[in-house]
Parts: sequence; structure tokens; C-alpha cells
Amino acid sequence: MNDLKTKKAPSSLEGYGLKNVLVHWNLSPEKLQQITVEKNMGKETANGTLAINTGKFTGRSPQDRFIVKDDYTNEKVWWGKTNKPVSPENFKKLKTEVTKYLSGKEIYARDGYVCAEPEFKTKIRSVTELPWSNLFVYNMFLRPSERELENFKEDWLILCAPGYVCPNPADFGIRQGNFSIINFTDKIALIGGSAYTGEMKKGIFSALNLILPVEKKVLPMHCSANVGKKGDTAIFFGLSGTGKTTLSADPDRKLIGDDEHGWTAENTIFNFEGGCYAKVIDLTEEKEPDIFRAIRPGALLENVAFKANGDVDYMDSSITQNTRVSYPIYHIDNIQETLYANNPKNIFFLTCDAFGVLPPVSKLTPGQAAYHFISGYTAKVAGTEAGITEPVPSFSACFGEPFMPLHPTVYGEMLSKKMQEAGVNVWLINTGWSAGPYGVGSRIKLKYTRAMITAILNGELDEVDYEQNPIFGLFMPKYCPGVPTEILDPMNTWLQKGAYIGKAIQLAHSFHLNFEKFAHQASQQIIEGGPLIDEHHHLGEHI
Repeated sequence: MNDLKTKKAPSSLEGYGLKNVLVHWNLSPEKLQQITVEKNMGKETANGTLAINTGKFTGRSPQDRFIVKDDYTNEKVWWGKTNKPVSPENFKKLKTEVTKYLSGKEIYARDGYVCAEPEFKTKIRSVTELPWSNLFVYNMFLRPSERELENFKEDWLILCAPGYVCPNPADFGIRQGNFSIINFTDKIALIGGSAYTGEMKKGIFSALNLILPVEKKVLPMHCSANVGKKGDTAIFFGLSGTGKTTLSADPDRKLIGDDEHGWTAENTIFNFEGGCYAKVIDLTEEKEPDIFRAIRPGALLENVAFKANGDVDYMDSSITQNTRVSYPIYHIDNIQETLYANNPKNIFFLTCDAFGVLPPVSKLTPGQAAYHFISGYTAKVAGTEAGITEPVPSFSACFGEPFMPLHPTVYGEMLSKKMQEAGVNVWLINTGWSAGPYGVGSRIKLKYTRAMITAILNGELDEVDYEQNPIFGLFMPKYCPGVPTEILDPMNTWLQKGAYIGKAIQLAHSFHLNFEKFAHQASQQIIEGGPLIDEHHHLGEHI
């Protein structure tokens, strides 16, 4: 890796409209950390890890994410609140303003790539205003060899200028001073007004989520993945807080990646990235040993608070609940070196059902798998300070709606087809509540969830008997090694069956309401994969 190549205004950046810049190319993590500390942009923790503050934005700003609407995207993109359009003319004007702003400044450039499977390698050039943004790119994207850097020509460009806040957003067709815009024709991700590093990561993820299925017949997935000693690959989908990172970290299996993957026509599962971007709120070594040990020099901590003695206080959410760390994947010991593997055997949809009505483990038919994938259900437990104790259903299509430019049914149909062709089993795992909703029941023990996943990976649920849940239509195993039989059917854990049925129908109705917006583009098989009844049916005939 080139350590320090500092050139004044190289011709390669003049072409982007950047004039009179002092550009640092491909600096080492050590050098970027040194510069960040010297410029008072960050501080080192007790163990030498760099910690920075992202300023006003401590998370993504989904309302300020746009896609350029042009001949390429017009008919492809699912336009709406997730994918908001901006005109090519406004993009061009805004890019000119950003390059004018960056001109004359000291900036940081890095060449890397995404997609670990060689056939799909996509080269990314990042130009960032801040040195620690460049460290994030080093950590999160794949790192090229010296030879790969020699004649590097990017497929995509990231221009990231947190200091540029658009003074007149209405003139550019955007909402406010900050923005993240993807231009598929020019192949540029343009970010301004926000220093939150995740905007760069998710900008490229969003781009891949259109390019790969449309042009390469690859299914992009917001998931973690690992591979067993026999070469069998497992995929874990789940929204924040469902256990995706925790459950894919398994001492008996090698981690392929923790967040973004592709599934090829040849049934290869490959990581898009070369790093991990993990939440660290309430982090302890006991709970998340891999993440805890990965926080060492080279990693980048974001928005964490400190104790008086200078140690990081992971319990402190005074800056944000969304405290994070990025680190290169080689900070974890037990990884699949190539970052890809074949032979997908099991897919897990993780949901934290705070209503306590979904089974802890159930096996899905292809139609159910597509339905639950498109739904992307979990439940949020509202803060008690607002006086709300009822859980709130939360749906995010394909377990990653903010990053999916195409209609969710496109991804759902692809998943259904791939799982049938590859003979993959799909499982819904409830890591949430049992024996009643949040506030009444209790969280399903992690050791039971791990036992279910281990049993599935070992093939121990292939031959057991199943029964169908009368409300959700899900197939529940009657036996699972290491798990008390009485918790496998959620109705058995409730004191009153009538209360269970009432709450289950309430959730089933939420599923139906959420799915209405997808129904006109979904196949009959997918529609039939939903809950069997809603609130209009009589209860008696189902007991």
C-alpha cells in the first residue's frame, strides 16, 4: 500500500473540476490518524484507537438522499419517499458548487474497490475533505494491491464535502443544506453537508443494489454471512437490533461479512466490503468479543463519550444512540480470507417480535420466504419516557428499504427463484419476546436462539415433525435440540390463549396493511405467503 504520496494538483483530479488542491493519495491508516490528531479533528483512546465526532449528523439522513432521474433510471427506480428524484441539471449545478468548494483545499484521495468476487469487482475512487473520512474508506472498502493501484481507473467516484452546506437548497431541487445524491449515468456519489461516514458506505451500497440485479443478475442483500467447515454458507437478514452481527459470529464458522453481500447466478455469496461498521452502544467484551477486540489502532470510533480517565464509555449515549466503529475485516480472527463462498444452504430472517406472537423458529415455504423478505418486519419498543409501552411494528422492505432503488418485489422474486434453484431452506427466527408482549413476557434467551441456529446448520431440524401456526401459517418444529419444547409454539407460552390470538391477529393485520403497497406487483404465490387471517375473520374456527 502506498504510504505517503502527496502531489500538488495531479491531472487526474483536474478532470473532476478540482483546481489547486493539495491531494494526499492512499495514505496509510497510521498517517491518516496522525494527521487527524494533529489537526485536532479527533483524539486517541487509551489503547491508541482514533475517535472522532461526526458533528451535526450522527446517522444517515434518508430524507436527503436522492437519485438522478434520467433516461437510465426513469423506468427502473421505484420512485417515492425512499428514492427521491433530482434532475440531471440540478445535479450538475450542485457538483460544480462542491468542486468549487473543494478547490484550493488540502484533500484526501483513495483508490479501492467493492465486491470481493473477482468477476464483479467495482473500482471506487474516493475524494474526501476530511482525513478521517478517508480512513473510513480504507477500513470499509476492499484494499487493492500495489499492482492494482498502478493503472487504476475508477468505475465510480465519491465526492464527499461535509463542509459544503448548500445555501439555497430549493434552487437545486433538494430539501436542505445537506445531501447525498447518486448519479447512475455519471457514476458519482455526491455528498455534502454531512460528515456521517455511513453516507459513503450506503451510497455505494445503494448503487450496487441497482447495478447488480439489473446488469449482472446478482441479488444484492443487506445481510451477514458465514461458512461452515463443510463449505455450507448461511445468510442472516435482519434489521437493527435483531441479532444479525451476534448470531453470525460463530466460533465454528468463518465470517464472510457482516452487512452487504451478493448472490451470483453460480450460487456464490460474496462480501461487497472489506470491513465492518458496528454499533458500539452498551458494548462489552462478554457480549460482543469480536467487535470489542477489533477496536484497536486502525479502527475508527464515532461519536463515543469518554470517562474521566480517558477510557471510552460505551454505555454513554449522550451524543447519540448510534455510536459506531469501523475497522478492516482482518481485525477479526475467524474470517473467510477470500470474503466469498459457495453452496448457500440456510437463510435466516431475524425479527425481534415485541408482541410475543411469532414462533421462535419456523420454516418458510418459497412464497412465505418472499413475503417475509419483502415485508422486512421487526418491532420497535417505544421509549417509556413518552408513556408508550405498546410495541410498534416496523417494516423495512428486503430488510434494507432505505438502500433499495428497485421495487421490493424485484428482489423478492429473485430471492424466491434463487432459493428454489439452490435448494435453500429459509427460516424465520424470532429473537424477541415469548409468553406475552414486551412488558409482560420475556426476551427469548440468546442461548436458545443459538441452539436453534446450530440445530438448523447441523441438519437436525430436517427430519422433525412440524405444525402450522393457525394465524401466520408458519411451520413450527415440534422439537429442537437444546430448546424447551413448550416455547416452540408461542400460543403455549401465553397464560390465556384468547389474549395470544387477539395480539397475533393485531400483528397479522399490520402485515396485511403494510403489504397492500406491494400486492399489485407480487405474484399469487407471494401474496399467499402472508398471514392466513386478519382481524375480519372469526376466531372460533381457528382455535
